[in-house]
Amino acid sequence: MSDGQSEGGRLFFTSDIYRAERKKREEDGRTVPEAARDIPVHTSCDVLVVGGGPAGTAAAVAAARRGADVVLLERYNHLGGLSTGGLVIWIDRMTDWDGKHVIRGFADELLSRLKPDSIAGPSRDVWGSRDEECASYWALRTAAYHGIVTYSPTIDPEWLKAESLAMARESGVRIMFHGLGASPIVEGTTIRGCIFESKQGRRAILAGVTIDATGDGDLYAMAGATYSTEVDERDIHGSMNTPWLFGDVDMEAFLRFRSETPDQFASFMARGRESVGFFDKPSVSWRRDVAVFMGPRLAGYSPLDIDDLTEVELKSRDLMVAHLNFYRKHAPGFEAATLMLSAPQIGVRHGRRLDGLGKVTRDLWDGRIANDEIGVSPSLSPKFANVSIPYGCIVPRNLEGLLAPGRHLSCDATSHSFMREIPQCWLTGHAAGAAAAIAADRGIDVAKVPIDELRACLAEQGAHLNEIPARQMSREAV
Repeated sequence: MSDGQSEGGRLFFTSDIYRAERKKREEDGRTVPEAARDIPVHTSCDVLVVGGGPAGTAAAVAAARRGADVVLLERYNHLGGLSTGGLVIWIDRMTDWDGKHVIRGFADELLSRLKPDSIAGPSRDVWGSRDEECASYWALRTAAYHGIVTYSPTIDPEWLKAESLAMARESGVRIMFHGLGASPIVEGTTIRGCIFESKQGRRAILAGVTIDATGDGDLYAMAGATYSTEVDERDIHGSMNTPWLFGDVDMEAFLRFRSETPDQFASFMARGRESVGFFDKPSVSWRRDVAVFMGPRLAGYSPLDIDDLTEVELKSRDLMVAHLNFYRKHAPGFEAATLMLSAPQIGVRHGRRLDGLGKVTRDLWDGRIANDEIGVSPSLSPKFANVSIPYGCIVPRNLEGLLAPGRHLSCDATSHSFMREIPQCWLTGHAAGAAAAIAADRGIDVAKVPIDELRACLAEQGAHLNEIPARQMSREAV
Protein backbone atom coordinates (compact mmCIF):
# COMPACT_ATOMS: atom_id res chain seq x y z
CA MET A 1 0.00 0.00 0.00
CA SER A 2 1.22 3.49 -0.75
CA ASP A 3 0.00 6.84 0.43
CA GLY A 4 0.30 8.75 -2.80
CA GLN A 5 -1.92 11.61 -3.86
CA SER A 6 -3.58 12.58 -7.11
CA GLU A 7 -6.13 15.06 -8.41
CA GLY A 8 -5.30 17.81 -5.99
CA GLY A 9 -4.60 15.44 -3.11
CA ARG A 10 -7.99 13.72 -3.05
CA LEU A 11 -6.65 10.18 -3.43
CA PHE A 12 -4.53 9.14 -0.47
CA PHE A 13 -4.51 5.34 -0.27
CA THR A 14 -3.62 3.33 -3.34
CA SER A 15 -2.72 -0.31 -3.63
CA ASP A 16 -2.95 -3.24 -6.02
CA ILE A 17 -6.67 -3.04 -6.73
CA TYR A 18 -8.13 -5.50 -9.21
CA ARG A 19 -11.28 -4.74 -11.13
CA ALA A 20 -13.27 -7.72 -12.33
CA GLU A 21 -16.07 -7.17 -14.83
CA ARG A 22 -19.11 -9.41 -14.89
CA LYS A 23 -22.59 -9.37 -16.28
CA LYS A 24 -25.12 -8.35 -13.68
CA ARG A 25 -28.14 -10.56 -13.09
CA GLU A 26 -31.27 -8.82 -14.29
CA GLU A 27 -34.46 -8.82 -12.26
CA ASP A 28 -37.39 -10.34 -14.19
CA GLY A 29 -40.04 -8.34 -12.36
CA ARG A 30 -41.76 -11.27 -10.68
CA THR A 31 -42.87 -11.06 -7.05
CA VAL A 32 -44.48 -13.34 -4.48
CA PRO A 33 -47.02 -12.17 -1.87
CA GLU A 34 -46.24 -12.13 1.83
CA ALA A 35 -49.15 -12.18 4.23
CA ALA A 36 -49.40 -9.55 6.97
CA ARG A 37 -48.67 -10.94 10.41
CA ASP A 38 -48.08 -9.94 13.99
CA ILE A 39 -44.46 -10.23 15.06
CA PRO A 40 -43.73 -11.38 18.63
CA VAL A 41 -41.79 -8.94 20.80
CA HIS A 42 -38.73 -10.85 21.94
CA THR A 43 -37.62 -8.25 24.50
CA SER A 44 -37.38 -4.53 25.16
CA CYS A 45 -34.55 -2.33 26.43
CA ASP A 46 -33.28 1.19 26.86
CA VAL A 47 -30.64 0.89 24.15
CA LEU A 48 -30.57 -1.62 21.31
CA VAL A 49 -27.31 -2.06 19.41
CA VAL A 50 -27.65 -3.87 16.09
CA GLY A 51 -24.28 -5.26 15.06
CA GLY A 52 -21.47 -6.44 17.32
CA GLY A 53 -18.49 -5.20 15.34
CA PRO A 54 -15.98 -2.69 16.72
CA ALA A 55 -18.47 0.19 16.80
CA GLY A 56 -21.34 -1.92 18.14
CA THR A 57 -19.30 -3.57 20.88
CA ALA A 58 -17.91 -0.23 22.04
CA ALA A 59 -21.39 1.30 21.97
CA ALA A 60 -22.95 -1.50 23.99
CA VAL A 61 -20.26 -1.39 26.69
CA ALA A 62 -20.34 2.41 26.95
CA ALA A 63 -24.15 2.53 27.20
CA ALA A 64 -24.28 -0.22 29.83
CA ARG A 65 -21.60 1.47 31.92
CA ARG A 66 -23.67 4.65 31.80
CA GLY A 67 -26.52 2.66 33.41
CA ALA A 68 -28.66 1.72 30.43
CA ASP A 69 -30.33 -1.64 29.93
CA VAL A 70 -28.60 -2.71 26.71
CA VAL A 71 -29.29 -5.47 24.19
CA LEU A 72 -26.56 -6.24 21.63
CA LEU A 73 -27.87 -8.13 18.58
CA GLU A 74 -25.22 -9.86 16.45
CA ARG A 75 -25.71 -12.14 13.45
CA TYR A 76 -22.54 -14.21 14.02
CA ASN A 77 -21.39 -16.14 17.10
CA HIS A 78 -18.75 -13.63 18.21
CA LEU A 79 -18.07 -9.94 18.75
CA GLY A 80 -15.48 -7.78 17.05
CA GLY A 81 -16.75 -7.85 13.46
CA LEU A 82 -14.02 -7.20 10.93
CA SER A 83 -11.37 -6.90 13.67
CA THR A 84 -11.97 -10.55 14.56
CA GLY A 85 -14.19 -12.47 12.13
CA GLY A 86 -12.93 -10.36 9.24
CA LEU A 87 -9.26 -10.95 10.17
CA VAL A 88 -8.44 -7.23 10.09
CA ILE A 89 -5.92 -8.04 12.78
CA TRP A 90 -3.71 -5.10 11.90
CA ILE A 91 -5.13 -2.29 14.04
CA ASP A 92 -4.25 0.93 12.23
CA ARG A 93 -2.79 4.05 13.85
CA MET A 94 -4.00 4.96 17.34
CA THR A 95 -1.26 7.55 17.86
CA ASP A 96 -0.81 10.83 16.03
CA TRP A 97 2.32 11.78 14.11
CA ASP A 98 3.99 13.06 17.27
CA GLY A 99 3.43 9.73 19.03
CA LYS A 100 0.56 10.94 21.22
CA HIS A 101 -2.00 8.25 22.03
CA VAL A 102 -5.23 9.89 20.84
CA ILE A 103 -7.66 7.01 20.24
CA ARG A 104 -8.26 5.78 23.75
CA GLY A 105 -11.26 5.00 25.95
CA PHE A 106 -12.87 1.70 24.99
CA ALA A 107 -10.15 0.98 22.42
CA ASP A 108 -7.32 1.47 24.89
CA GLU A 109 -8.98 -0.64 27.56
CA LEU A 110 -9.76 -3.49 25.17
CA LEU A 111 -6.22 -3.75 23.82
CA SER A 112 -4.73 -3.43 27.31
CA ARG A 113 -6.54 -6.64 28.26
CA LEU A 114 -4.65 -8.67 25.66
CA LYS A 115 -1.78 -10.77 26.97
CA PRO A 116 1.72 -10.18 25.53
CA ASP A 117 1.53 -13.30 23.37
CA SER A 118 -1.70 -12.10 21.68
CA ILE A 119 -0.60 -8.62 20.60
CA ALA A 120 2.52 -7.42 18.79
CA GLY A 121 3.78 -3.98 17.88
CA PRO A 122 6.18 -1.20 18.81
CA SER A 123 6.58 -0.38 22.48
CA ARG A 124 5.32 2.91 23.86
CA ASP A 125 8.82 4.39 24.10
CA VAL A 126 9.21 4.46 20.29
CA TRP A 127 5.77 5.79 19.33
CA GLY A 128 6.44 8.87 17.22
CA SER A 129 10.10 7.95 16.63
CA ARG A 130 11.65 9.25 13.41
CA ASP A 131 14.82 7.22 13.81
CA GLU A 132 15.52 5.83 10.37
CA GLU A 133 16.55 2.35 11.46
CA CYS A 134 13.65 2.00 13.91
CA ALA A 135 11.09 3.30 11.40
CA SER A 136 12.41 1.01 8.65
CA TYR A 137 12.08 -2.00 10.93
CA TRP A 138 8.48 -1.18 11.85
CA ALA A 139 7.52 -0.15 8.32
CA LEU A 140 7.93 -3.79 7.30
CA ARG A 141 5.66 -4.71 10.20
CA THR A 142 2.76 -2.34 9.33
CA ALA A 143 3.51 0.10 12.16
CA ALA A 144 5.54 2.94 10.60
CA TYR A 145 4.52 5.36 7.86
CA HIS A 146 6.18 8.45 6.42
CA GLY A 147 9.26 7.41 8.42
CA ILE A 148 7.39 7.65 11.73
CA VAL A 149 6.66 4.79 14.15
CA THR A 150 3.00 4.56 15.20
CA TYR A 151 0.95 2.52 17.64
CA SER A 152 -0.48 0.06 15.10
CA PRO A 153 -0.46 -3.36 16.74
CA THR A 154 -1.42 -6.71 15.27
CA ILE A 155 -3.61 -8.91 17.42
CA ASP A 156 -4.76 -12.48 17.89
CA PRO A 157 -8.39 -12.41 16.64
CA GLU A 158 -9.54 -15.17 18.98
CA TRP A 159 -8.31 -13.31 22.05
CA LEU A 160 -9.87 -10.09 20.80
CA LYS A 161 -13.17 -11.98 20.50
CA ALA A 162 -12.76 -13.28 24.03
CA GLU A 163 -11.93 -9.91 25.58
CA SER A 164 -14.63 -8.07 23.62
CA LEU A 165 -17.18 -10.55 24.91
CA ALA A 166 -15.81 -10.36 28.44
CA MET A 167 -16.06 -6.57 28.50
CA ALA A 168 -19.63 -6.67 27.27
CA ARG A 169 -20.71 -9.29 29.79
CA GLU A 170 -18.90 -7.61 32.67
CA SER A 171 -20.70 -4.37 31.80
CA GLY A 172 -24.10 -6.05 31.95
CA VAL A 173 -24.87 -6.07 28.23
CA ARG A 174 -27.52 -8.60 27.20
CA ILE A 175 -25.99 -10.38 24.21
CA MET A 176 -28.04 -12.06 21.49
CA PHE A 177 -26.11 -14.02 18.88
CA HIS A 178 -27.49 -15.53 15.66
CA GLY A 179 -29.97 -12.74 15.07
CA LEU A 180 -29.87 -10.70 11.86
CA GLY A 181 -31.29 -7.19 12.10
CA ALA A 182 -33.85 -7.18 9.29
CA SER A 183 -35.73 -3.90 9.46
CA PRO A 184 -36.22 -0.94 11.78
CA ILE A 185 -39.47 -0.38 13.63
CA VAL A 186 -40.52 3.08 12.51
CA GLU A 187 -43.25 5.37 13.81
CA GLY A 188 -43.33 8.46 11.64
CA THR A 189 -39.67 9.49 11.64
CA THR A 190 -38.81 7.88 14.98
CA ILE A 191 -37.07 4.51 15.34
CA ARG A 192 -38.60 2.33 18.08
CA GLY A 193 -36.41 -0.75 17.75
CA CYS A 194 -35.70 -3.47 15.23
CA ILE A 195 -37.20 -6.61 13.72
CA PHE A 196 -34.70 -9.46 13.41
CA GLU A 197 -34.56 -12.84 11.67
CA SER A 198 -33.65 -15.93 13.66
CA LYS A 199 -34.24 -19.66 14.01
CA GLN A 200 -37.40 -18.63 15.84
CA GLY A 201 -38.52 -16.65 12.81
CA ARG A 202 -39.09 -12.89 12.70
CA ARG A 203 -39.13 -11.27 16.11
CA ALA A 204 -38.97 -7.72 17.45
CA ILE A 205 -36.95 -5.79 20.00
CA LEU A 206 -38.38 -2.51 21.29
CA ALA A 207 -35.93 0.16 22.40
CA GLY A 208 -35.78 3.71 23.63
CA VAL A 209 -32.76 4.34 21.40
CA THR A 210 -31.45 2.17 18.58
CA ILE A 211 -27.85 2.13 17.37
CA ASP A 212 -27.29 1.04 13.78
CA ALA A 213 -23.87 -0.62 13.93
CA THR A 214 -24.43 -2.84 10.88
CA GLY A 215 -21.46 -1.27 9.06
CA ASP A 216 -23.45 -0.63 5.89
CA GLY A 217 -26.22 1.51 7.37
CA ASP A 218 -28.82 -1.17 6.73
CA LEU A 219 -31.26 0.09 9.34
CA TYR A 220 -31.03 3.79 8.60
CA ALA A 221 -31.35 3.14 4.87
CA MET A 222 -34.52 1.09 5.35
CA ALA A 223 -35.88 3.76 7.69
CA GLY A 224 -35.58 6.42 5.00
CA ALA A 225 -32.40 8.26 6.00
CA THR A 226 -30.51 9.94 3.19
CA TYR A 227 -27.01 8.65 2.42
CA SER A 228 -24.27 8.38 -0.20
CA THR A 229 -22.75 5.30 -1.85
CA GLU A 230 -20.19 7.14 -4.01
CA VAL A 231 -16.61 5.86 -3.86
CA ASP A 232 -13.40 6.35 -5.80
CA GLU A 233 -12.63 2.89 -7.15
CA ARG A 234 -8.91 3.74 -7.35
CA ASP A 235 -8.88 4.03 -3.55
CA ILE A 236 -8.78 0.85 -1.47
CA HIS A 237 -11.81 1.88 0.57
CA GLY A 238 -14.07 0.98 -2.38
CA SER A 239 -12.82 -2.61 -2.66
CA MET A 240 -13.76 -5.92 -1.04
CA ASN A 241 -12.15 -9.28 -0.37
CA THR A 242 -12.07 -12.14 2.11
CA PRO A 243 -8.72 -12.21 4.01
CA TRP A 244 -6.96 -15.35 5.17
CA LEU A 245 -4.16 -16.62 7.40
CA PHE A 246 -1.31 -18.97 6.48
CA GLY A 247 0.37 -20.91 9.28
CA ASP A 248 3.75 -22.64 9.60
CA VAL A 249 5.60 -19.78 7.90
CA ASP A 250 8.78 -17.91 8.77
CA MET A 251 7.82 -14.26 8.36
CA GLU A 252 11.27 -13.05 9.46
CA ALA A 253 12.81 -14.94 6.53
CA PHE A 254 10.25 -13.47 4.16
CA LEU A 255 10.82 -9.93 5.47
CA ARG A 256 14.58 -10.32 4.97
CA PHE A 257 13.90 -11.42 1.40
CA ARG A 258 11.66 -8.40 0.87
CA SER A 259 13.98 -5.80 2.41
CA GLU A 260 17.47 -7.13 1.58
CA THR A 261 16.86 -8.25 -2.02
CA PRO A 262 14.37 -5.73 -3.41
CA ASP A 263 15.05 -6.64 -7.04
CA GLN A 264 14.36 -10.31 -6.39
CA PHE A 265 11.24 -9.40 -4.42
CA ALA A 266 9.98 -7.22 -7.29
CA SER A 267 10.58 -10.10 -9.69
CA PHE A 268 8.72 -12.46 -7.33
CA MET A 269 5.71 -10.12 -7.24
CA ALA A 270 5.72 -9.78 -11.04
CA ARG A 271 5.81 -13.54 -11.51
CA GLY A 272 3.02 -13.89 -8.99
CA ARG A 273 0.80 -11.50 -10.91
CA GLU A 274 1.58 -13.36 -14.11
CA SER A 275 0.85 -16.76 -12.57
CA VAL A 276 -2.03 -16.05 -10.17
CA GLY A 277 -3.51 -12.94 -11.74
CA PHE A 278 -4.79 -11.04 -8.73
CA PHE A 279 -1.77 -11.23 -6.42
CA ASP A 280 -0.87 -9.82 -2.99
CA LYS A 281 1.91 -9.83 -0.42
CA PRO A 282 1.45 -10.90 3.21
CA SER A 283 1.63 -8.78 6.33
CA VAL A 284 2.93 -9.75 9.73
CA SER A 285 0.57 -10.99 12.43
CA TRP A 286 0.85 -11.35 16.18
CA ARG A 287 3.09 -14.41 15.65
CA ARG A 288 6.16 -14.91 13.51
CA ASP A 289 4.82 -18.19 12.13
CA VAL A 290 1.48 -16.73 10.95
CA ALA A 291 1.00 -14.49 7.90
CA VAL A 292 -2.11 -12.49 7.10
CA PHE A 293 -3.22 -11.63 3.57
CA MET A 294 -5.47 -8.57 3.53
CA GLY A 295 -6.00 -8.80 -0.24
CA PRO A 296 -6.07 -9.10 -3.19
CA ARG A 297 -8.53 -6.20 -3.11
CA LEU A 298 -11.34 -6.51 -5.64
CA ALA A 299 -13.06 -3.44 -7.07
CA GLY A 300 -16.27 -3.08 -9.02
CA TYR A 301 -18.42 -4.95 -6.49
CA SER A 302 -21.04 -3.72 -4.05
CA PRO A 303 -21.50 -5.03 -0.49
CA LEU A 304 -25.18 -4.21 -0.91
CA ASP A 305 -25.62 -6.82 -3.68
CA ILE A 306 -25.86 -10.49 -2.67
CA ASP A 307 -24.54 -11.71 -6.03
CA ASP A 308 -21.50 -9.44 -5.70
CA LEU A 309 -20.87 -10.63 -2.14
CA THR A 310 -21.01 -14.24 -3.29
CA GLU A 311 -18.66 -13.69 -6.21
CA VAL A 312 -16.09 -11.91 -4.05
CA GLU A 313 -16.18 -14.82 -1.59
CA LEU A 314 -15.65 -17.35 -4.39
CA LYS A 315 -12.83 -15.39 -6.02
CA SER A 316 -11.10 -14.75 -2.68
CA ARG A 317 -11.15 -18.42 -1.69
CA ASP A 318 -9.83 -19.49 -5.10
CA LEU A 319 -7.07 -16.90 -4.74
CA MET A 320 -6.22 -18.17 -1.27
CA VAL A 321 -5.40 -21.65 -2.64
CA ALA A 322 -3.55 -20.21 -5.63
CA HIS A 323 -1.46 -18.00 -3.33
CA LEU A 324 -0.60 -20.96 -1.11
CA ASN A 325 0.66 -22.99 -4.06
CA PHE A 326 2.73 -20.12 -5.47
CA TYR A 327 4.19 -19.03 -2.14
CA ARG A 328 5.17 -22.59 -1.20
CA LYS A 329 7.17 -22.89 -4.43
CA HIS A 330 8.73 -19.45 -4.65
CA ALA A 331 8.67 -17.45 -1.39
CA PRO A 332 11.40 -17.77 1.26
CA GLY A 333 9.81 -18.65 4.58
CA PHE A 334 6.71 -20.19 3.01
CA GLU A 335 8.08 -23.61 2.02
CA ALA A 336 5.93 -25.39 4.63
CA ALA A 337 3.02 -22.95 4.72
CA THR A 338 -0.42 -24.32 5.52
CA LEU A 339 -3.95 -23.04 5.21
CA MET A 340 -4.87 -21.79 8.67
CA LEU A 341 -8.10 -19.81 8.36
CA SER A 342 -10.19 -17.95 5.84
CA ALA A 343 -12.17 -15.11 7.35
CA PRO A 344 -15.76 -16.05 8.24
CA GLN A 345 -16.73 -12.43 7.52
CA ILE A 346 -16.14 -10.79 4.15
CA GLY A 347 -13.91 -7.72 4.17
CA VAL A 348 -16.17 -4.83 3.29
CA ARG A 349 -14.67 -1.35 3.40
CA HIS A 350 -17.55 0.81 2.17
CA GLY A 351 -21.28 0.42 1.66
CA ARG A 352 -23.13 3.60 2.60
CA ARG A 353 -22.22 6.92 4.23
CA LEU A 354 -24.85 8.70 6.28
CA ASP A 355 -26.18 12.19 5.59
CA GLY A 356 -25.77 13.38 9.15
CA LEU A 357 -26.36 16.54 11.12
CA GLY A 358 -22.58 16.89 11.02
CA LYS A 359 -19.88 15.50 8.76
CA VAL A 360 -16.18 14.66 8.80
CA THR A 361 -14.73 16.43 5.78
CA ARG A 362 -11.35 17.35 4.37
CA ASP A 363 -11.89 20.88 5.72
CA LEU A 364 -11.60 19.53 9.27
CA TRP A 365 -8.03 18.33 8.70
CA ASP A 366 -6.67 21.79 9.53
CA GLY A 367 -6.72 21.32 13.29
CA ARG A 368 -10.00 23.10 14.04
CA ILE A 369 -11.92 21.70 17.01
CA ALA A 370 -15.55 20.73 16.49
CA ASN A 371 -18.09 22.36 18.83
CA ASP A 372 -19.50 18.90 19.49
CA GLU A 373 -16.26 16.89 19.50
CA ILE A 374 -16.58 13.27 20.63
CA GLY A 375 -13.05 12.12 19.90
CA VAL A 376 -9.78 12.79 18.10
CA SER A 377 -8.41 10.82 15.16
CA PRO A 378 -4.92 10.83 13.69
CA SER A 379 -4.78 12.40 10.23
CA LEU A 380 -3.69 10.58 7.10
CA SER A 381 -0.35 12.32 6.84
CA PRO A 382 2.05 14.35 9.00
CA LYS A 383 1.23 17.37 6.85
CA PHE A 384 -2.26 17.47 8.41
CA ALA A 385 -3.36 18.11 11.98
CA ASN A 386 -5.32 15.69 14.13
CA VAL A 387 -8.98 15.48 13.17
CA SER A 388 -11.67 16.52 15.65
CA ILE A 389 -14.66 14.19 15.23
CA PRO A 390 -18.10 15.85 15.63
CA TYR A 391 -21.06 14.16 17.32
CA GLY A 392 -23.24 15.18 14.39
CA CYS A 393 -21.47 12.70 12.10
CA ILE A 394 -23.32 9.80 13.78
CA VAL A 395 -26.73 11.55 14.04
CA PRO A 396 -29.07 11.11 11.03
CA ARG A 397 -30.46 14.30 9.56
CA ASN A 398 -34.04 13.11 9.12
CA LEU A 399 -34.58 10.36 11.72
CA GLU A 400 -35.07 10.36 15.47
CA GLY A 401 -34.14 7.73 18.03
CA LEU A 402 -31.21 6.31 16.06
CA LEU A 403 -27.43 6.74 16.01
CA ALA A 404 -25.07 5.43 13.34
CA PRO A 405 -21.43 4.99 14.45
CA GLY A 406 -18.85 3.01 12.53
CA ARG A 407 -17.79 2.96 8.91
CA HIS A 408 -21.22 4.09 7.64
CA LEU A 409 -21.10 7.42 9.48
CA SER A 410 -21.37 10.85 7.83
CA CYS A 411 -18.14 11.85 6.05
CA ASP A 412 -16.78 12.65 2.62
CA ALA A 413 -15.16 9.97 0.49
CA THR A 414 -11.61 11.03 1.31
CA SER A 415 -12.17 11.13 5.08
CA HIS A 416 -13.80 7.71 4.85
CA SER A 417 -10.37 6.29 4.04
CA PHE A 418 -9.48 6.56 7.74
CA MET A 419 -12.89 6.91 9.43
CA ARG A 420 -13.71 3.34 8.38
CA GLU A 421 -10.73 1.89 10.26
CA ILE A 422 -11.10 -0.22 13.41
CA PRO A 423 -9.83 2.41 15.91
CA GLN A 424 -12.14 5.09 14.52
CA CYS A 425 -15.07 2.64 14.74
CA TRP A 426 -14.21 2.05 18.40
CA LEU A 427 -14.09 5.83 18.89
CA THR A 428 -17.46 6.63 17.31
CA GLY A 429 -19.10 3.54 18.81
CA HIS A 430 -17.95 4.57 22.28
CA ALA A 431 -19.52 8.00 21.78
CA ALA A 432 -22.75 6.56 20.37
CA GLY A 433 -23.21 4.27 23.35
CA ALA A 434 -22.71 7.06 25.88
CA ALA A 435 -25.06 9.38 23.95
CA ALA A 436 -27.74 6.70 23.59
CA ALA A 437 -27.67 5.99 27.32
CA ILE A 438 -28.05 9.68 28.14
CA ALA A 439 -30.91 10.09 25.67
CA ALA A 440 -32.74 7.02 26.99
CA ASP A 441 -32.23 8.11 30.60
CA ARG A 442 -33.48 11.64 29.97
CA GLY A 443 -36.24 10.68 27.55
CA ILE A 444 -34.91 12.98 24.82
CA ASP A 445 -33.98 12.53 21.20
CA VAL A 446 -30.35 11.72 20.42
CA ALA A 447 -29.95 15.07 18.63
CA LYS A 448 -30.78 16.85 21.89
CA VAL A 449 -28.15 15.16 24.05
CA PRO A 450 -26.20 17.88 25.92
CA ILE A 451 -22.70 17.86 24.50
CA ASP A 452 -21.05 18.83 27.77
CA GLU A 453 -22.71 15.89 29.52
CA LEU A 454 -21.74 13.52 26.71
CA ARG A 455 -18.13 14.69 26.75
CA ALA A 456 -17.99 14.37 30.53
CA CYS A 457 -19.20 10.76 30.28
CA LEU A 458 -16.65 9.98 27.55
CA ALA A 459 -13.83 11.55 29.56
CA GLU A 460 -14.85 9.55 32.63
CA GLN A 461 -14.64 6.42 30.48
CA GLY A 462 -11.10 7.29 29.35
CA ALA A 463 -11.60 8.94 25.97
CA HIS A 464 -9.12 11.55 24.77
CA LEU A 465 -10.76 14.90 23.99
CA ASN A 466 -9.55 18.37 23.06
CA GLU A 467 -10.60 21.29 25.18
CA ILE A 468 -13.25 23.24 23.27
CA PRO A 469 -12.35 26.96 23.26
CA ALA A 470 -14.68 29.01 25.47
CA ARG A 471 -15.79 31.16 22.54
CA GLN A 472 -17.28 28.07 20.90
CA MET A 473 -19.13 26.66 23.89
CA SER A 474 -22.33 28.64 23.36
CA ARG A 475 -22.84 27.44 19.81
CA GLU A 476 -25.26 24.73 18.81
CA ALA A 477 -23.58 21.35 18.80
CA VAL A 478 -25.56 19.45 16.19
